[in-house]
Amino acid sequence: MKTIKKILLYLLIAFYLFMGSMHFVKPEQYFEMMPSWLPVHSILISLSGVIEIALALLLIPNTTRTIAAKVIIAMLIIFFFAIHIPQSISYYTSGNKLFIASLIRLPIQFLFIGWAWMFAKK
Repeated sequence: MKTIKKILLYLLIAFYLFMGSMHFVKPEQYFEMMPSWLPVHSILISLSGVIEIALALLLIPNTTRTIAAKVIIAMLIIFFFAIHIPQSISYYTSGNKLFIASLIRLPIQFLFIGWAWMFAKK
């Protein structure tokens, strides 16, 4: 594996370990993102944190890297449509000061998908 790609892999692992752990360190920041139609927000926030940590760890071995990257991509696509877009719409309609930040975050999700895609191929 080329040096730059290896560094990007380690950064991706670190990113998902960090983001997954944040679900437990600062769970309150995720409550605002949770769609109202989903039940048991606290359990889902913890579960998504566990999943992100597990996926980060599954990126480490060559044997599980491809499937972990593909699951990360699926998760990012689901969150994009189920969480990020509805949140931006909600911020717009309510005049929330975080509306612009939510719009900036939307295209960044595609960068994360591309980053994971680098490791979704054999």
